[in-house]
Amino acid sequence: MNKFIRLFRYDLPLHFVLLFTNWLPDNVVFIRLRGRLARPFFKKCGKRLGIGRNVTFYNPSQIEIGNDVYIALGCWFSSSLGVKIEDEVLFGPYNIIATSNHTRQNESYRFGKSIGKKIIFKKGCWIGANCTILAGTVVGEGTVIAANSVGKGNIPNNSIYAGNPGKIKNFNHE
Repeated sequence: MNKFIRLFRYDLPLHFVLLFTNWLPDNVVFIRLRGRLARPFFKKCGKRLGIGRNVTFYNPSQIEIGNDVYIALGCWFSSSLGVKIEDEVLFGPYNIIATSNHTRQNESYRFGKSIGKKIIFKKGCWIGANCTILAGTVVGEGTVIAANSVGKGNIPNNSIYAGNPGKIKNFNHE
């Protein structure tokens, strides 16, 4: 997609919507309003999106969002290689979602080429507060990523994933 078109069709309008609504408090009415106003500026977006204050989206034209998704205060999405969020996904506050990483060039990471992969959040998963989800991660259906964890790789359905580096924890749903 042409960078100019992407900038004026997706990036700038979404940044203005978020900027002009950030002064509103985080309550159900304004979280839903912020989500409703932001919907047209994603690649795809379902119904009842809720967005907290101070959320940042880089490359929203690469983000697909399902129905009934909630993104809490201060989350940061760098989605140059694509982020797919299925239905009923919850993001706690201050998460980092990064689809790419830097490589070294001439002893420096500053000008190294970016590499990475798409990130997928399956239906009904919950990402706790202050998590970092790395490039290529697939978070399984009904999975919980515990607060302060680093998500990487394929995380199975209906599991609890915790720690840095993250690991599957034993969990009984009963």
